[in-house]
Amino acid sequence: MAHIVVLGAGIGGMPAAYELKAALGGGHRVTVINAVDYFQFVPSNPWLAVGWRERDAITMPIQPALERKGIEFIGQPVVKIDAEGNAVELKDGRRVAYDYLVITTGPRLAFEEVPGSGPAAATGGHTQSICSVDHADHAHAEYKRFVEEPGPAIIGAMPGASCFGPAYEFAFIFSRDLQKRKIRHRVPITFVTSEPYIGHLGLGGVGDSKSMLESELRNHDVKWICNAKVTRVEAGKMFVTELDDMGQVKKEHELPFKYSMMLPAFKGVDPVAAVEGLCNPRGFVLIDEHQRSPKYRNIFSAGVCVAIPPVEATPVPTGAPKTGYMIESMVTAIVHNIVADIQGQPATAKGTWNAICLADMGDTGAAFVALPQIPPRNVNWFKKGKWVHLAKIAFEKYFLYKMKTGSSEPIYEKYVLKAIGITRLTGHH
Repeated sequence: MAHIVVLGAGIGGMPAAYELKAALGGGHRVTVINAVDYFQFVPSNPWLAVGWRERDAITMPIQPALERKGIEFIGQPVVKIDAEGNAVELKDGRRVAYDYLVITTGPRLAFEEVPGSGPAAATGGHTQSICSVDHADHAHAEYKRFVEEPGPAIIGAMPGASCFGPAYEFAFIFSRDLQKRKIRHRVPITFVTSEPYIGHLGLGGVGDSKSMLESELRNHDVKWICNAKVTRVEAGKMFVTELDDMGQVKKEHELPFKYSMMLPAFKGVDPVAAVEGLCNPRGFVLIDEHQRSPKYRNIFSAGVCVAIPPVEATPVPTGAPKTGYMIESMVTAIVHNIVADIQGQPATAKGTWNAICLADMGDTGAAFVALPQIPPRNVNWFKKGKWVHLAKIAFEKYFLYKMKTGSSEPIYEKYVLKAIGITRLTGHH
């Protein structure tokens, strides 16, 4: 009997556990270890931050859902991975042995790279985050105070960020909510991003994303600064060095704000980053084409915590995003390859590094497809419409349903591609 341990119970870890158990049956053990005892649907955090969702609507207890499928759960932070000894050590002192380890921890939020950034409750900083449900809760509490005394707002992404979609989402949702409250005219908004141009998205742009997102920002009266290197944040003030296309200083900005949400750069979580030979210098897990560590052959990884090189060099560093469809395909490849290894067969399954995203914009939305993620592409598609807003709401509900019921069927492959009407373009029928 093999014991597979899954570290992390997010958008990668929970489906990984369900798919592993469905593929392996009762003859093998699957254990999920997560720092907290609840699942959080991170894509809904922009809605939570302005009060369009309640925390209970986008979270759920992990243990009952997993136990119904015969999957063990431990709600404890991991403090050390003993890769040579095939075990993980937990905060409460337990040591859990494994035959295979699947790392889906997500990232560590590197607020320390920009002094003064991050939520006050977490870092003592002056900016908000929507990267976790706790941060989105804190952002909402600050937002409720902000709407009582509105003023300038700054939204965007810090140097080294790789996840730009939620920054755009939040800017549009934030603007739309202020309109509903009839105080939008009292809130000048500036979008500050490390991207070289609007709509770059860490992907070198997708289809007409540059002109379309610029148009949307103009329509929402949002100013922007690109190639923006935020150097520090003080209470009510952000210091930004704007670079030109050659990486030279173009302008220094000192921007006042009463509310700011800035996505940070990511790094690998500490226990994972500390394993010798497992990660790159920023702590992201090095993997081969089969999602497997080149050094530790029984360790696999998927999701935001894996090492993917930037699509291109940019004046201010930007990373490549890992979107839901990519994560889903990574997880499926891992399951196939672990099953093959248990059966004494070689690994053959590969993740599909394609980018597919549904981004909400308050009362409309944008969808993009980049196949493959790195240009040149076979599919380079970007569209907007109210249907995307509705599709994301439906996706949220279905994903949470899948997590509660333990469904192991792929969501993007079977439903999302059809929902946005591009199965013909991607070759899936």
